Amino acid sequence: MRRVVRQSKFRHVFGQAVKNDQCYDDIRVSRVTWDSSFCSANPKFVAIIIEASGGGAFLVLPLHKTGRIDKSFPTVCGHTGPVLDIDWCPHNDYVIASGSEDCTVMVWQIPENGLAHSLTEPAVILEGHSKRVGIVAWHPSARNVLLSAGCDNVIIIWNVGTGEPLITLDDIHPDMIYNVSWNRNGSLICTACKDKKVRVIDPRRQEIVAEKSKAHEGARPMRAIFLADGSILTTGFSRMSERQLALWNPKNMAEPVALHELDTSNGVLLPFYDADTNVVYLCGKGDSSIRYFEITGESPYLHFLNTFTSKEPQRGMGFMPKRGVDVNKCEIARFYKLHERKCEPIIMTVPRKSDLFQDDLYPDTAGPEPALEAEDWFEGRNADPLLISLKNGYAPGKNKDFKLVKKNILDNKLGQQNKKMDSIILSTPKKVGDIHSESKLDEILNELKSLKEVVRCQEKRISKLEEQMSKISI
Repeated sequence: MRRVVRQSKFRHVFGQAVKNDQCYDDIRVSRVTWDSSFCSANPKFVAIIIEASGGGAFLVLPLHKTGRIDKSFPTVCGHTGPVLDIDWCPHNDYVIASGSEDCTVMVWQIPENGLAHSLTEPAVILEGHSKRVGIVAWHPSARNVLLSAGCDNVIIIWNVGTGEPLITLDDIHPDMIYNVSWNRNGSLICTACKDKKVRVIDPRRQEIVAEKSKAHEGARPMRAIFLADGSILTTGFSRMSERQLALWNPKNMAEPVALHELDTSNGVLLPFYDADTNVVYLCGKGDSSIRYFEITGESPYLHFLNTFTSKEPQRGMGFMPKRGVDVNKCEIARFYKLHERKCEPIIMTVPRKSDLFQDDLYPDTAGPEPALEAEDWFEGRNADPLLISLKNGYAPGKNKDFKLVKKNILDNKLGQQNKKMDSIILSTPKKVGDIHSESKLDEILNELKSLKEVVRCQEKRISKLEEQMSKISI
């Protein structure tokens, strides 16, 4: 019998690295031994965790700021220990969360045009973990709901607007949590743990809905993510150290729906899932390739599409949300591959002859507006992300409502502080000139503080280099 080739729009997807002048060069990517992606991207910025002396730092680069990045380029450097994970807020392109070895989670507000000087003061500090925080993940549809997981085996879900931990899951995981993933509407989370179990958890009821022991029998770290239809995709290792990809039905986790053996390599496979196209991209740490599979409802369920290969191994990987891709070039995904000293964008494209908008490639995708407020979600409501059309492209800079004109709870907190200050100023009789001079003084003091911080960092760097020079001369 003649074999029929499976019909798919994505069979011919190909990856292409951009030219050298469109890369971000001379970046000292973090060397910390932690299996996170070290990079997070959105339609405005790309954030990269970097090496930093005397604490933890990450770069926030506007997407157009390609080429060589100066060593004195401002960083976000408020953590006292190395930064382990970063995640952009899906509902505000200027807000990013970071987790660190200093046991804190910090939420940062990035200025509209990027950083003019180093940022040391976060908008919110979230303290509740007793060991380093290696995972941060925003809720997909509720405003200001942030999940963090630490090496204390505890998951905390925060209302960032008030800075309060509203849910603490401290008796579910007996060992280190490898990763956490929200489902499509944020009603459930799934976790992969060092005890080789994959768990599906209802965080508000604080109970395990489903679990699978030895989802992958190997001792190396696993990953587990939710798919759009509620299925779970896991990556891990077999007993013989072969890398595996498995698909599970949470209602019956006795056996996997599909299991793929890939190769023998040590690198942990980081899965990046595109809910619109149902394509999953697997990026192994230390690999020089990206494999991608299409997930369908028909056997064998996981369909291998292709592999993008390059010469250099990847230290980390960032994944652009769908609203940040170029629809005019039939781009369906964009990665930011971290090398040792640079960040290289990789574009995944479906070859099409027509220049018209390809509506079959771009169904409505998750937009920047939250479907729920934090309080609604904590009270038990669920909602899928609000969708937007990409037909005319997505321009974050022109979306006035999406910017901080539309106040969120984060801003209310800052606003309340400002109101208190205003009431204190109004209660004491002062001249208008005094008030202006005081605000000017505060502004100068803040700038002075940030400059001192930059000088301190540079002095440390100089002394380190002098030490190295003396060793060489000896």
